[in-house]
Amino acid sequence: MSRIKRVVIIVFDGLGVGELPDADAYGDKGANTLVNLSKAVNGLDIENLSSFGLGLIEGVTNVKRSGSPIASYGRMREASPGKDTATGHWEMCGVTLERPFPTYPDGFPKEMMERFERETGYGWLGGRPASGTGIIDELGEEHLNTGRLIVYTSADSVFQIAAHEGLVPIEELYKVCVTVRALMDEYGVSRVIARPFLGRPGSFKRTTRRKDWPIAPPGEFIIERIKKKGLPVVGVGKVGDIFVHRGLTEEIHTESDSDGMDRTIDAVRRYNEGVVFTNLVDFDTLYGHRNDAIGYATALSMIDRRIPELTALLDDKDMLVITADHGCDPTTPSTDHSREHVPLLVYGKGLKKGVNLGTRETFADLGATLAEVFGTGESAGAVKGRSFLREVL
Repeated sequence: MSRIKRVVIIVFDGLGVGELPDADAYGDKGANTLVNLSKAVNGLDIENLSSFGLGLIEGVTNVKRSGSPIASYGRMREASPGKDTATGHWEMCGVTLERPFPTYPDGFPKEMMERFERETGYGWLGGRPASGTGIIDELGEEHLNTGRLIVYTSADSVFQIAAHEGLVPIEELYKVCVTVRALMDEYGVSRVIARPFLGRPGSFKRTTRRKDWPIAPPGEFIIERIKKKGLPVVGVGKVGDIFVHRGLTEEIHTESDSDGMDRTIDAVRRYNEGVVFTNLVDFDTLYGHRNDAIGYATALSMIDRRIPELTALLDDKDMLVITADHGCDPTTPSTDHSREHVPLLVYGKGLKKGVNLGTRETFADLGATLAEVFGTGESAGAVKGRSFLREVL
């Protein structure tokens, strides 16, 4: 085992740093969430991330380049096919996929929706790719009048179900999603997502009680092995949902990215070993998917200002990793995820500074690093990762 006792991982959901070699096959040629975002707002206010070396990562321009970075820096390629949240997070923890999850650019097939009606007892509206906020605005009133559930997908492998909490109680919506999860297992769909909302026609607003039901992974996560060693593994944000509630000793749900940072800092105060794993989802859901570059930049600056609160709590036995799970470029015509490299920033008071970790061939390099830190051995993913621990010690 290494001298590192605690690893804090923060995933900036959707913060890509440049197209992958196969981006064109996904319709994402030219995507670069970070760089295009910076250009769109005439520069980003992210002094702390810049000091870590974010602007030094290959392919990153228009971001301040530190002359003496206090962290090590690089980028990771996704070896698994796809560009969704579950695939990215699973690969980080050593479970890679050989085939992509199915998507439905032309809408869900008739046979699937007939089974949806039979097995849930609910009629449906939509059944096609759509913006989550847009389809609620479009079909919310009809939903209230008919009681039919709003069903939609995106460019990702998702089956999303929206319902007004005043009409369909939240526990009833969750019950429907559990039924649909069993159905979607037969089709191989990655996630079933509850999308509750409130309000009146013309002013509908999604609530914070979203919940995800991912498909069971084809292997064991590194965090499961860490948990088996008796160490705490704390999931902050939607991490519990993403990992199918496996490998975590505590799950902490959040209402915003600011709340996510609060909860992360609290977890670091409470645990001096193991893993604290945080997902900051607002970058993706509130700004990337809505093509809101100004909102994205503002949110990124806000989280950047919180970083010193976290690093002040770390000692020489800690490792902080900041990364992402995919891109979600708010400057492109698409409102969906983008197939991009993700940043890799590795900070620790007992670690080397300024090491260029280069381009890692798989997100599983993070999982391999966790395996080496905690002495668990790697999980049986289709693609093996290469630990970067010895490069930064």
